[in-house]
Amino acid sequence: MLKISDTIAIEDWELTEQFIRASGPGGQNVNKVSSAVELRFEAERSPSLPGPVKTRLRRLAGRRWTKEGALVIQCDETRSQARNREIARERLAQLISQALVAPKRRIATKPTKGSQRRRIAAKKQRGEVKSMRGKITGEE
Repeated sequence: MLKISDTIAIEDWELTEQFIRASGPGGQNVNKVSSAVELRFEAERSPSLPGPVKTRLRRLAGRRWTKEGALVIQCDETRSQARNREIARERLAQLISQALVAPKRRIATKPTKGSQRRRIAAKKQRGEVKSMRGKITGEE
């Protein structure tokens, strides 16, 4: 079981792990041992995640989200299969915990009257400076 928060925990049956050959460090060992892990979490069908969390998770996942509604995380950082497995699970937990945080609604504000007046006054002053530029006609 993967514990995300006090209320949300992902059961082991919701996760599927597949071990593949890594392209990272390991020398000749890379050619013989499947040390990379591909962690698949069927997020769309998961009963442990509420609807809004699923939609935020989908947006956060980006290309890692499949058409079937699964989240796929790959890890081939280390030579150890067990460590790669832990890293992939940590990444999944971190992604879900980010999705748990609901974004704050932005409250639209208006500029104050004083700031509007100062802005207009500065624009008029700048316009006067620019209007004073140009060719000087002779007054003789």
